[in-house]
Amino acid sequence: MPGPTRRRALTTGAALAAAAGASALLVPGASAAPHSHGGLLEPFDEVYKGRRIQGRPAAMDHGAGGHHHGGGYAVFVDGVQLHVMRNADGSWISVVSHYAPVAGPRAAARAAVDELQGAALLPLPAN
Repeated sequence: MPGPTRRRALTTGAALAAAAGASALLVPGASAAPHSHGGLLEPFDEVYKGRRIQGRPAAMDHGAGGHHHGGGYAVFVDGVQLHVMRNADGSWISVVSHYAPVAGPRAAARAAVDELQGAALLPLPAN
């Protein structure tokens, strides 16, 4: 049997690279359900810069004006819901800091507090 040819080596390398790339694309969106990555989706309740921020898994009830963009996770600043959304790449944004993706809901709440600079978070009207 002859040794590996340049063509065979390049073909094998390309196939392995394509397989690795495809699996990397599938892993982040493999599950639409929220799950924890190093505690990112664990419940939290803390005071950040004098504001109470909270986050917890939320029921997927959309009947009373609820929104599903947060993947079943609710975030609050001083008791007012901060609408958050999980991006396809796993980062999170909020209605307050929409153009600054962060690692998780807690970071989104902190970014919103920073952006609000002491102003009150107003609730979004229900549709």
